[in-house]
Amino acid sequence: MKKKHPIRFLGLLGFIGLAGLIDGNTGLFGFFGFFGFFGLAGTGNDELLQYNLARAALSSFVFSLLMLVVAIAVLSFTPSLQLALVFLAVLLIVMVLTFVISFNLYEGRGGQK
Repeated sequence: MKKKHPIRFLGLLGFIGLAGLIDGNTGLFGFFGFFGFFGLAGTGNDELLQYNLARAALSSFVFSLLMLVVAIAVLSFTPSLQLALVFLAVLLIVMVLTFVISFNLYEGRGGQK
């Protein structure tokens, strides 16, 4: 029996979206997208999956560092708390999307590098 990868537990973050239903904050509905990680529950933990997860995490990390530099540079010229919150939200969205899209691309290619 193959051991399942713990990445599937990211799907639990989807329940944060339910808080948006309770308090009316529509910004929390984006967390429903994390339910997609439950799709990896049936996937066994193998070397190719770990390699593709590591590559996707690296892509997301590098892109988020670049976005953070841009956000800090912009905020140094226009210090606004509202703008900082927008940058933080956009950074989170872009990090997750970069990870998911690159992971799907790497998994779709199979063992190709």
